[in-house]
Amino acid sequence: MRRRPGPGASPWLADLAWPDIGQRATDGAVLAVPLGSTEQHGPHLPVSTDTDIAVALCERLAAVRDDILIGPAVAYGSSGEHAGYPGTLSIGQAALELLIVELGRSAAQTFGHLLLVSAHGGNAEPVTRAVGILQAESRDVRVFMPRWDGDPHAGRPETSMLLALTPGRVQMARAVPGDTRPLAQTWPLLRAGGVRAVSASGILGDPTSAGADEGAALLDELAAALIREVAAWRPEPQPPGAGATPGAAATPGAAAMTGTPATPGPWR
Repeated sequence: MRRRPGPGASPWLADLAWPDIGQRATDGAVLAVPLGSTEQHGPHLPVSTDTDIAVALCERLAAVRDDILIGPAVAYGSSGEHAGYPGTLSIGQAALELLIVELGRSAAQTFGHLLLVSAHGGNAEPVTRAVGILQAESRDVRVFMPRWDGDPHAGRPETSMLLALTPGRVQMARAVPGDTRPLAQTWPLLRAGGVRAVSASGILGDPTSAGADEGAALLDELAAALIREVAAWRPEPQPPGAGATPGAAATPGAAAMTGTPATPGPWR
C-alpha cells in the first residue's frame, strides 16, 4: 500500500508535525531508529560510517513500506575499542543501554512498534540487553543488526558501501591495507588493547580493492534481509478489499526478529 503524496507523507519523523505523527501512529506506523557510532574508520572513511549505513538501510525499508517512520539517528554508541583515534566519541555500554531503554519507553507513548537498526557491532551487547528490558515490559520492540562476510572494520565491505552512498566523502588515496589477520588470531590483542594494539591506521582488513558497485550490491542484500525480517514481524497493512496473491508463498528463510539476535563481530 503506497501513501499518497502530501505534507504528512514524509518517511522522516523529523519532517512531520505532531498531528501527522499521531495519525501515522494510529494507522499502525513502525518507528525505525538507526543506531550507529561516531568512531574512526581508518584514514579514508568518515567517522559517521556506521550511522550512514544504518540510515541507508532504514531508507530502503521505508521506500517499500508506507508504515515506516524513520526517527533521528542515534550517532553515539559503545566504541571504547576505538579509543586513541581522534574523533572517536563513545558513550560506553551502560549509557547506551540506558539511552535505548528510555528512548523505547518514550517512543511507546506514541508508537505501538519500535524497530532498531544497529550497524555498529560494538553496540550489540547493550542494545540486546535494552531490547530485552523493553520486551519484558510488554513493548513491541525488535532489533536488526546487519552482518556481512569479509573485513571486520573499515575494510573492503564498509568502504564499498560508503563509495556507493557518498563517494565524495571517501578518500581512497588514503586507503591502505590494515591488519589482515583473521579476527580469531587478533582477538586477544583487541580485547586487551583495542584496535590501536593491532592497527596504527585503524583498519582491520584491506579496503584498497573496494568498489561502489560491490557496495551497492551489499547494501541491497542487507536491505532485502531487513525487509524480509520486518515483513515476518509486521506484515504490511493491506488496503480494503486487497487479498493475498493466489498461490503466493512465504519467502524461504524469512524469520521474525527477536530481542536476542546472534551477536555480530564487534569491530565494525
